[in-house]
Amino acid sequence: MSFFEIEKSIPGSLGRAGVIHTAHGDIKTPAFMSVGTHGYVRFLSADDLNAAGAQAMLSNGYHLRRQSLEIASQGGLANWCPDRQDGLPNNPWQKPTITDSGGFQVMSLGSGLGKVVSMEKERGVTNTAHKERLAHVSEKGVDFTDPFDGQPDFIGPEESMRIQCQIGSDIHMAFDELTSLADTYEYNIEAMARTERWAERSLREHLKHRDDLGYRQHLYGVLQGGRWEDLRRSTAKTLGAMTVPDPTTGTPTEFDGFGLGGAFLKEDLGAILRWCNEELPANKPRHLLGLSHPDDIFIGAEMGADTFDCVAPTREARHGKIYTHDGNLNLRQFTGVEKPLEPGCDCATCREGWTLGSLRALWRSGDPAKKAQYYRLASAHNLRFIIRLTEEIRQSILDDRFFEFRDAFLRRYYKNA
Repeated sequence: MSFFEIEKSIPGSLGRAGVIHTAHGDIKTPAFMSVGTHGYVRFLSADDLNAAGAQAMLSNGYHLRRQSLEIASQGGLANWCPDRQDGLPNNPWQKPTITDSGGFQVMSLGSGLGKVVSMEKERGVTNTAHKERLAHVSEKGVDFTDPFDGQPDFIGPEESMRIQCQIGSDIHMAFDELTSLADTYEYNIEAMARTERWAERSLREHLKHRDDLGYRQHLYGVLQGGRWEDLRRSTAKTLGAMTVPDPTTGTPTEFDGFGLGGAFLKEDLGAILRWCNEELPANKPRHLLGLSHPDDIFIGAEMGADTFDCVAPTREARHGKIYTHDGNLNLRQFTGVEKPLEPGCDCATCREGWTLGSLRALWRSGDPAKKAQYYRLASAHNLRFIIRLTEEIRQSILDDRFFEFRDAFLRRYYKNA
């Protein structure tokens, strides 16, 4: 059985419905991954995630690197009992898991000054404007100062792969360099080439450790290239064809899938995904990093993205935003309003009868226990909304009605925008 199977494609587009097979279960695609940065989703238990229909959880290699050996000792992330900080049971997730490499985190530790210093050590450049920055890119990887303990640290492709293999997620991301919208075309060429070299090093190191915990772990190459078509197509071709020999058998081995990353304007999303996915192997899954708005998910699904992740559904819930088919609601406007969050919603919060007014009362309460209860209820609703959307997109592909479903959903969702 292959790692990824395509069940049906959208006629005239790059989109498809499929299944990703992992050691901890199948992921039916398109699918939205709940984000549990530290190995759990804040204010939601494993039972809550199951009730929301979550198929997989995405965590972060940078944030879990100090606990990687402990996680390995418990058989990997899906079996790990995290030391939760929100008071909920620390039950293991026991389903498929993904980890990001941590590259974004180490490269965004720039003391609020934006893009990190690149290659300055090799060039011998001294830039006083950069002296307060906490992270420095070189060919070997990223030297940075941990903002939590103030200690110097380093992560490169090899370190990231060893950490992720100890964490034992089912799918890992190769170590990459994220550029910003402010970076020039010339710098993007340089950073993309470095990301490709890091990708090869990531693949070599991953092959040494992918079976260390007794089950197969998979690796995605990550595409950068900014907003430029020639760079996006070039790196997609390079990573799509990249192989290194398996250290045991000598067999040429490819990436198992691809992460679609980078900084770009919202209006460029569809074109960038098309450029990438027209060049990538069609039989490999693709993960769109960090997006969850409904229009973005529809564009992603149409242009060949299979899985998605974003912190927005739960983060926005904590700030009083409630997702509905008629657009997002701000709870500040619903004092004493005893209306359901959304009629017909199948989330646990709505099935329990919570209303806009009752949720607002919890949210604005000065009682920490009530506020925590609100975070759980609102997060469960928003997460279920986005997961259900990807479930419905998948079914619409299988039923040959993707475009009709897309148009009807977006027309209603954005009618008041």
